[in-house]
Amino acid sequence: MESCTDTNGDKWEIYNSDGWRWRRTASNGRIVGSSTQAYSNKSDCIDNAKRNGMKCTPR
Repeated sequence: MESCTDTNGDKWEIYNSDGWRWRRTASNGRIVGSSTQAYSNKSDCIDNAKRNGMKCTPR
């Protein structure tokens, strides 16, 4: 799993679970967003997360 934290405190996670997915967790620990599908390519997953507001780079 790779993750990063945006300047607003939201944590973004990129993980593999039957395909690549992303999850956004607010600073209070609640999940506030996630991918609605699995991606076969990690780069497609990251691109989708960026379209949904991710500004940091997962590592």
